[in-house]
Amino acid sequence: MKVKPLADRIVVRRQESREKTAGGILLPDAAKKKPQRGKVLAVGPGKLQKDGTRRGLQVKEGDTILFTNWAGDEFKEQRGDAILLMREEDVLAVVEE
Repeated sequence: MKVKPLADRIVVRRQESREKTAGGILLPDAAKKKPQRGKVLAVGPGKLQKDGTRRGLQVKEGDTILFTNWAGDEFKEQRGDAILLMREEDVLAVVEE
């Protein structure tokens, strides 16, 4: 399934959560926190302004981003992977590696 976001929305895949703590303790699925970091898979064309022009997005495909716990809506792809669909304003930062 190919998802094409509209306006100022982006499609993000969360990073995998950690399997164990820094001390080496294995975490069960119920104890894992949802990561607040992900990779941008697709971006929309930008927000439509009142004068009819579009304001481009500051993030691009391939960027690694940080976002809040409550950012976006989660959807399941056909193969079972979860993706997030969120607005650009929910992005807190772009991580440069």
